[in-house]
Amino acid sequence: MKYDAGFIGAGNMGGALATAVYKSVRSLAVFDMDTRKIEALAAQLPGTTVTDTADLAANARFVFLAVKPNVILKVAAGLKELISEDTIVVTMAAGVALEEICEAVGSSRCIRIMPNTPASVGQGMILYCCGKDISKEDETEFLSVMQAAGVIDKLDEKLFDAAAALSGCGPAYVYMFAEALADGAVACGVPRDKAALYAAQTILGSAAMLKESGKHPEKLKDEVCSPGGTTIEGVMALEQSGFRYAAASAVKAACEKTAKLKK
Repeated sequence: MKYDAGFIGAGNMGGALATAVYKSVRSLAVFDMDTRKIEALAAQLPGTTVTDTADLAANARFVFLAVKPNVILKVAAGLKELISEDTIVVTMAAGVALEEICEAVGSSRCIRIMPNTPASVGQGMILYCCGKDISKEDETEFLSVMQAAGVIDKLDEKLFDAAAALSGCGPAYVYMFAEALADGAVACGVPRDKAALYAAQTILGSAAMLKESGKHPEKLKDEVCSPGGTTIEGVMALEQSGFRYAAASAVKAACEKTAKLKK
């Protein structure tokens, strides 16, 4: 086919994922109604073709629908007469089931993903599930296309809402945490730029240790807390402020909002 992958939509998530996919394909096409967005994205990805929906749908092996949930079924239906039998449609809209997308495009050669924005730097967490007509060969090819995006995990679609409330929304919570940590250091006299760097690297290092050590978060936390020390004092302050409950509630609230989008 003319393009290995194509993106309809170049917003924050579409642009992030296109940036990752670009690293794994030979040819990429993009389209967005906002010409400024699409031109900016194409400028960052040399060799990318800016085209229209008809060309992209007819000639891309993987067609990524990176549009809002409230319009995705309409966009998908518009592809019905354009896509070929070799096309695989990839949807990433929260609250819109894979079956709905398959019905709209008239094909079960669809894959649903729930990515997050760190995919743009190769550190994304991408959940996926496949339509009934996706073969093992198709799935392997898809994973190859997505390999530069980060960690890709197959998950039963019924768990998507809950999991994406963590992985999809989670970066926003982490950024808030990083900002708060930096604010605390600034309040203690550390320059803002240094505080931001220290917060970012501390989160990055802690995440790597959590992932690579295989230890329970509680165990790693206890290893930092010396009896009567400074860290346990900080932990107690977080507990007093309801830190854990607030974090868990954020995930739960996001999951409940996704459920409302389906109504």
